[in-house]
Amino acid sequence: MLAWSLVAGGAEGKIEALKSDLNFFTDASGSQLKAGVNSNRLAAFKSELLKTVAAGLLDGSHDRTYRAAGYAAFPSPRELGKTLKLGDGFSRYENITGMHLEAGEHVVLVGPTSGRKLSLLIPDWMRKPPEGIEPTKDPNGWGLHKQEVELQEGVNVIQVKKGGNVYVSYFDDDAGHAPKVVVHFPTGRVNGFFDASKQTNEDWDRLLDQAVSPIMDARGKHIQVAYPVEWFKVYTRGKGVELIRNYDAMLNHHYTLMGLVKYDKVPRNRILARVNFNYYMFRDGDGVAYLGNKGTMRMVADPAVVIAGDPCWGFSHEVGHVLQMRPQMNWGGLGEVSNNLFSLYTVGKMGNPSRLKAQKNYASARENIIGANPQKSYLAEKDVFNRLVPFWQLHLYFSKNGRPDFYADVMEEMRRRPDAGKGNDAIRNQFEFVRICCDVARLDLTDFFARWGFFWVGELEVNDYGKYRYTITQDMVDETRAAIAAKKYPQPREDITLVEE
Repeated sequence: MLAWSLVAGGAEGKIEALKSDLNFFTDASGSQLKAGVNSNRLAAFKSELLKTVAAGLLDGSHDRTYRAAGYAAFPSPRELGKTLKLGDGFSRYENITGMHLEAGEHVVLVGPTSGRKLSLLIPDWMRKPPEGIEPTKDPNGWGLHKQEVELQEGVNVIQVKKGGNVYVSYFDDDAGHAPKVVVHFPTGRVNGFFDASKQTNEDWDRLLDQAVSPIMDARGKHIQVAYPVEWFKVYTRGKGVELIRNYDAMLNHHYTLMGLVKYDKVPRNRILARVNFNYYMFRDGDGVAYLGNKGTMRMVADPAVVIAGDPCWGFSHEVGHVLQMRPQMNWGGLGEVSNNLFSLYTVGKMGNPSRLKAQKNYASARENIIGANPQKSYLAEKDVFNRLVPFWQLHLYFSKNGRPDFYADVMEEMRRRPDAGKGNDAIRNQFEFVRICCDVARLDLTDFFARWGFFWVGELEVNDYGKYRYTITQDMVDETRAAIAAKKYPQPREDITLVEE
């Protein structure tokens, strides 16, 4: 680690020395010397820090992989959520630097930004509840705490409150036209990170053995993980490529179901999976979090385990929350339903049995919803797995009849249309869903939906992360039925309410 302090010689003088010495470099990032700057010119440097950097660049000892790298802009999670009609649950920590800054003062040099805004993020990955406090009752919450420092072009002297891995936050609503920006860390320590698209399992093991941080970052095409080095050493040694490949495979199945693969809309942005010390597993605005203990870490760090049974379901379920279309497939009552379309699809593609089949939900749903007297809406059914049955039966039926991309087409059509309503008016999205399904299938599916209670009329209160009070009118039903009848679509070839795996 290169030494640095503003104490000796005065802050203003040291910063001016840094700025002056940047004239020896090609730009404000201080990452490449100008032609003609050789060892004979080192005596002219005013800053010991940049003199040391220059000497390292001349003799090849200054790290060029992590200390100074160019960072591309990513679409902002919020803008991406609007474009794809999702939440804003994609990673805020895309640009992994591989640098670990200890608490105290550091210098960060930033190249030309073309007016773009960048900042540094220093998350406290290893934050634990105060001693003696039950983890789930942590007064500081379960979420990820971080320090954020705005960056400006040129010299930045920053005060790191608590040491940690560092990330460049560079998001832009016009990311495709934003320039790469070089950010240089002449101070701090190299921790490195694993990129499964470029590195091998030998690289992975070397990174674990040389880590200076308790957390190792790894990324694939769709996934980014931040788990403790100690558990990676136990469960993932020699298997880093396989772990990331398996996460990417699961996410690719998610994107296939929702049509992003078919319609070439898979985002560059990744989804983050991280450690936490409050709760077994949850999803929040920063991604998916897993408890940092032996049992849970085995579930998420062993590549053979992460794609099997409950671990595969859990990851798919939590990521499904990120990818639920809002509100078009997440009207009140579907909060713990439409995300499990992703779970069922992905666990099946990874070779696992159907949870609906194992739990006998088909029979239970038919008895509790279709067989209810008087008839009731599927939304009035308490068991969320029973509520899921009609949605999954559509996938099963159309897959069996040569349309495995049925939901891909349905969700793409939803992306093209405005939502039908929000809040207590969100139930209108249910009727829009019925119409889109019929249009995509080119079948009259009204009998199927009627039997599952989609055309139930009356007042309905649904508790789903808040209370929804729906007024479902006969006019809504009649209008939907008439619109579909006017298309003169044929009936399906079998009773879809009986379809199972």
